[in-house]
Amino acid sequence: MTVIIHKKLLRNNLKKIRNFVCNTGIISIVKSNAYGHGLLETSKIIQDLTEYFGLIYIEEAIELRKNGIVKPIILLEGFFDIEEIFLISKYNIEVVIHNETQIKYLEEVRLDKPICIWMKLDIGMHRLGFRMEELELFYKKLKSLKNVKKPINFIGHFGYSKINFYSKINKRLNYFNELINKRNGRKSIASSLGIIFCRNSYLDFVRPGIIMYGVSPIIEKNCKNLGLKQAMTLKSVLISIKKCRIGDSIGYDEAWISSKNTYIGIVAIGYYDGYPNIKHGSYVLIKEKKVPIVGKISMNMISVNLGNKKNFCIGDEVIIWGDKLPVEKVASYTKISQYELLSGINPLIKRKYI
Repeated sequence: MTVIIHKKLLRNNLKKIRNFVCNTGIISIVKSNAYGHGLLETSKIIQDLTEYFGLIYIEEAIELRKNGIVKPIILLEGFFDIEEIFLISKYNIEVVIHNETQIKYLEEVRLDKPICIWMKLDIGMHRLGFRMEELELFYKKLKSLKNVKKPINFIGHFGYSKINFYSKINKRLNYFNELINKRNGRKSIASSLGIIFCRNSYLDFVRPGIIMYGVSPIIEKNCKNLGLKQAMTLKSVLISIKKCRIGDSIGYDEAWISSKNTYIGIVAIGYYDGYPNIKHGSYVLIKEKKVPIVGKISMNMISVNLGNKKNFCIGDEVIIWGDKLPVEKVASYTKISQYELLSGINPLIKRKYI
């Protein structure tokens, strides 16, 4: 089982995004192991094409710094305790500030040099960020701190992942602009969905995430229409072929019973590896042929119906998703999103960069 990352496609995707956004800066989102693509290698591949990297954990940022990545890094959830602030200062990392406790931590510490912060604004998602009624108080408090580099920057998030919410994006953009009210500092609100659907949301920086990897943020729209190509291929191998008679059940709980004589192939991938339970009609590709999945997904195996077995052999390559089987298509057969499929790939699976 192997995850293939196509370096040229990854770079071309970011170049295409650069063409979309023109002179707007880019914060490339490489959190969650670069959406399953591998944090360090992905960052090295694109570092000359981006202004920033966006991460979640301080450990991820330190890994990049220790491996020669010098581009600015922003921690999108900020720091979680006082000790992390010293590491943030030491490794020259920027942080999102989204609650009063973080401000108190900044008041308590003594740093050799101030850190650059992005103030998170809650524009309707109600997860992180400051609301309108508290913004001015905490903005003034942050401005007064010696540990905070000036000017303060601002960041927001639309919080939509479906095309039918498109009409609400402009309302949230207007609210964001109302909150910042001509304050100085850099501003960012557009992630993948905003880049595609709301050009007036680009502001100073955009934050491409899933589209950088050639995958659409919405299942209804394939990224090929945008000139982007899926940079990842997940493939495995046929490890067994068994003859199956009429009435034979396959796998756990007799979830699939054969209605005719056929051959069943066993593929070395399962839910431990990140392949989820699927609906009827899902398939893999073997020798560019659609081969339906049957029965339940096991921890380390799936079963596929090979029909009369013609041209199939043990050892054949099996495409789980890739150029001719987009991950958005696979997601449409599951109860989870394309985001979860990519980031849920077991990190123990070998990544090969070509």
